[in-house]
Amino acid sequence: MQTKAEVFSKRRENLINSLNENELVIVFANEEATGANRFLQNSHFYYFTGLNTPEAILIMGKANNKGFDEVFIQKNIPERIVWDGEKIWPEQVTKISGIDTVLFIDDFEKNTVFHLNAFKKIYFNCDLVGLNQPLNKALFFIKRAQERVPHLTFEDISNIIRPLREIKDETEIEAITESIRITWEGIKLIWQNARPGMMEYELEAMLHFEMQKKGCRNYGFVPIVAAGKNAATLHYVDNNTIIEDNQLVLLDVGASQNNYSADISRTFPVNGKFTDRQKEVYQEVLNIQKEIIAMVKPGVSMGDLNKRTRELMFASMTKLGLIKEESEIIKHYMHGIGHHLGLDVHDIGARDSVLKEGMVITVEPGIYIADEAIGIRIEDDVLVTADSHRVLSAFIPKEIDELERLLQDHRK
Repeated sequence: MQTKAEVFSKRRENLINSLNENELVIVFANEEATGANRFLQNSHFYYFTGLNTPEAILIMGKANNKGFDEVFIQKNIPERIVWDGEKIWPEQVTKISGIDTVLFIDDFEKNTVFHLNAFKKIYFNCDLVGLNQPLNKALFFIKRAQERVPHLTFEDISNIIRPLREIKDETEIEAITESIRITWEGIKLIWQNARPGMMEYELEAMLHFEMQKKGCRNYGFVPIVAAGKNAATLHYVDNNTIIEDNQLVLLDVGASQNNYSADISRTFPVNGKFTDRQKEVYQEVLNIQKEIIAMVKPGVSMGDLNKRTRELMFASMTKLGLIKEESEIIKHYMHGIGHHLGLDVHDIGARDSVLKEGMVITVEPGIYIADEAIGIRIEDDVLVTADSHRVLSAFIPKEIDELERLLQDHRK
């Protein structure tokens, strides 16, 4: 079995092998967190290094038909250790990432900028900033490099990283699955304790507690805990409304463990029992989800899944008395059927991808009826296998009978 350092080394090797001669890749880690914020690593940087280290810079390239990699990190300043703690040491970097050449940020320009004449193209990762904002470190470096070496061309790193990152290896699948397990523990705690009269944020607190107890310090995204009409707002994140009797609660939540995110949606009746209308709409959403999941396999495209979803939505919404024309679907279903999942909750991967073995996607149909105070979404995380698929979140209940039984068992 590969060590983690071997996994990261292989990823860098794969990228370097995809480069042409005299091409360079520069990946900037995220800057240190400020205030009360907790540091979150740049997903590209983590993918190639495994380092949750701020301010670092990874270099990969090909010159003289030979690949190379090196990383620049912050230097420990003895008098600052008592204030800020120790920064990572070079030997720790090598142990985690497998990178042997570990240098300090102070030497970055001397070792990189002044040797750029040997290269033709640089791929880099960089978040754009507004015209009225100062350049970030990555853009400042690119500006200086362009001034020094006018013949250099620059290109965003996404296009060369996408073919690598959209196919998950075993360590990534394990990390996603662990995040799903932790997310389930939070959902389960909510189902055990949710009652009419509670505030949405009380349910969110249960999720947060369970995640923290399991050692998971971060959400993959801001959780949605939406009761009644709030669930018909797709990106509702206020989570500050009282939950009334007979209302449904939509949970769209995901823990992030080892930098990999889960993304799970479940909708449940806060009093433990669906009304007839809620049950009718819920079952239509569940039926659609099951049929779309059954389609997932190599060679099928995300476009195919979306097209079939619309066909099923039209039939279901007509049956439910919501619409008469196909063009009206958007009134009650406004989003796509899913997205890639990984280091980012909306992970790198084309929206029209043709599915391949190793991809992980979400399947998340929903029907939203604001004037009936109903919003239902059911979402699972699905791995594309060699000839089919595996639902990584299959152990999280979603059948009506099972949901009602679980909810009512905790009310006795």
